[in-house]
Amino acid sequence: MSKSVLVPIADGTEEIEAVTVIDVLRRAEAQVTVASVEARRQITASRGVRIVADCLIGDCIDTSFDLVVLPGGMPGAEHLRDSDDLKAILLEHVQQGGSYAAICAAPAVVLAPHGLLAGKNATCYPSFAERLRGSMSLERVVADHNCITSRGPGTAMEFALELVALLFGKAKAEAVAGPMLAQGYGQSQGRAISEADGSSGGGGA
Repeated sequence: MSKSVLVPIADGTEEIEAVTVIDVLRRAEAQVTVASVEARRQITASRGVRIVADCLIGDCIDTSFDLVVLPGGMPGAEHLRDSDDLKAILLEHVQQGGSYAAICAAPAVVLAPHGLLAGKNATCYPSFAERLRGSMSLERVVADHNCITSRGPGTAMEFALELVALLFGKAKAEAVAGPMLAQGYGQSQGRAISEADGSSGGGGA
């Protein structure tokens, strides 16, 4: 069964994180919608890379997704946080039990201020760790039920594959990882999982 994913982006979004998530999820045959929170579809990412979104975030207000994924980067994460449309989508999505994920600055800058890390184990980029207080983990990828967080550009591939496992199961994630030569996926190397792979957000591979 196909799964739908929303990836919001903004000026200042971390391009490695955004593009890795989009690419890996599309390799898994998820239906990924990239939505700009700016007034235009094209954004300039944190290192000057230009990315053209599929649509504006306002176009997604009445659309349901299986997963919402927030890339990090500054000031991109702040722009995601300050988007009223994205906030409304996130809060409604989580209220309905939907799966959500964030990497780098986004867990601390977006999820925490919106109250979406309460009672969750999570991680983020080291310089933002104090904003997570007692929930902060040093693991590279942390999955807590329907919430997955990760630390930064260097963990983006592991993070993206964990999202595939969440949606489609571990076997699908391993099938996607293999041709990319993504070493170590599925081994206990810096991954903290509180629920079995694939237990949230969808069926098997």
